[in-house]
Amino acid sequence: MSTQDQVITILAEQAMIEPEDVTLGVVECIFAIEETFDINVPFNANSPSESDFDISTVRSIVAGVERLKAEQS
Repeated sequence: MSTQDQVITILAEQAMIEPEDVTLGVVECIFAIEETFDINVPFNANSPSESDFDISTVRSIVAGVERLKAEQS
């Protein structure tokens, strides 16, 4: 499964919706992403605008996960 597919699946599971209906807004997704990919996402729910991790779109989340995974390699 691609990183994008995994991220969409996590978002869907956390939001309890179908993968094709994923929308953002569930902070718990960050924790699930960290656990799934064994990464540390630099995201502060209290100050999301100050974060280095963009959660504004699914595409930006996927790009951020891929970047963090590459940094670990």
